[in-house]
Amino acid sequence: MDPVGKQLLDIAKKELGYTEHGNGYTKFGEWYRKNVDGDHDAYFSTAPWCDMFLAWAADKADVTDQAGQFASTVEHAKWFKKHDAWGHDPEPGAIVFYDWNGSGDMDQIDHVGIVEKVDGHTLHTIEGNAEGYKLMRKTRDTGTVVGYGYPSKVKVEAKYTPKHAAPAPTVDQVGAPVTSTNTHEAEHNGAAEQLPAQDVVLGGILAFILCGTVALAAGRAAAAKAPEPKGEAPAAPSPPAAPPPPFRPPGHPPPAPPAP
Repeated sequence: MDPVGKQLLDIAKKELGYTEHGNGYTKFGEWYRKNVDGDHDAYFSTAPWCDMFLAWAADKADVTDQAGQFASTVEHAKWFKKHDAWGHDPEPGAIVFYDWNGSGDMDQIDHVGIVEKVDGHTLHTIEGNAEGYKLMRKTRDTGTVVGYGYPSKVKVEAKYTPKHAAPAPTVDQVGAPVTSTNTHEAEHNGAAEQLPAQDVVLGGILAFILCGTVALAAGRAAAAKAPEPKGEAPAAPSPPAAPPPPFRPPGHPPPAPPAP
């Protein structure tokens, strides 16, 4: 069984018995109009819905890239062929395309369904818009089959995301200053420790200040131990000054000097 087709079958089984409204309206066509058709054309709300049901189911199963989203059965078949996912071997989960005239011509495809079971030349399918109005199981002969699309064979390019990629910047962050970080792997708890760049700068400044302080202290110690510079000898001390003469009151001449 085609694994992607199996997911479509799981969705389809839950919708068995769905019937279009009297004017041809279906929830599948309305969904297609709102979500797929770029013009939101009201035509799709009441249009033939066999392929729009598959588009809806693919969306629900999250396999749109493998199953496609079409309202036209012809374009859907060509899409599978373009993706090298087209063939003529029935298998459960394959998307089966019919031409009621049995021409085998891809451009003449009328209808589409999902293969649920293969029994020789008989197909058991689940189809939307079966008998023109209902989602139901059908038994078909392979004589009217044009071919099969195999969803799991559609090559979808994987979207690679690096394991440790940083998230994309927000609009507010675009053009803002960038703060770089240095990341060191740590075995503890399998985590990585991040050292902000500003911490690195601060550590460097502190180290510079410390080295300058040590150098200044060393310079002062060396200056204290250095000898005095040589120069002229210091001058001799001056002799003591003579004592002042004794006090004489006015009118008292000094005594006569002694006779020789």
